[in-house]
Amino acid sequence: MSENEIRDLLAERTAAMHAKDPQRVVASYAETAVKFDLAPPLRTTGASAEYIARWLSTFDGPISHTYHDEEITVSGDLAVVAALAKLTATPQGQSESFTLWFRTTLVLRRNGNDWLIAHEHNSTPFHMDGSFRAAVDLQP
Repeated sequence: MSENEIRDLLAERTAAMHAKDPQRVVASYAETAVKFDLAPPLRTTGASAEYIARWLSTFDGPISHTYHDEEITVSGDLAVVAALAKLTATPQGQSESFTLWFRTTLVLRRNGNDWLIAHEHNSTPFHMDGSFRAAVDLQP
């Protein structure tokens, strides 16, 4: 049952991103969630609907954010999700969308009957050739 509840949470996050609804996006986070996201800064704590709204406003049209190859491990009131994520969006003022695959790890904690994200880590690999360029062109 817990794995299905977590899959439902992932599906709700996907729907919230597609709807560009910052309140729904942050509803899946614990109040003290620690986030290591793709965009600066290196670390944030908590989830801000205002911050998410500003980020969502940088895109024209729909946003697609989906999870793939999810590995879900549940132990008591803690769960870990390791997955690939795919983001497709059109930057504001641009005519072409982009697609970015990245890695995501979520640590969830049961809060009553609900699961909330206590820790999120998103990352892209980078080229180890001295250029340190992000390898944003990778696909599974």
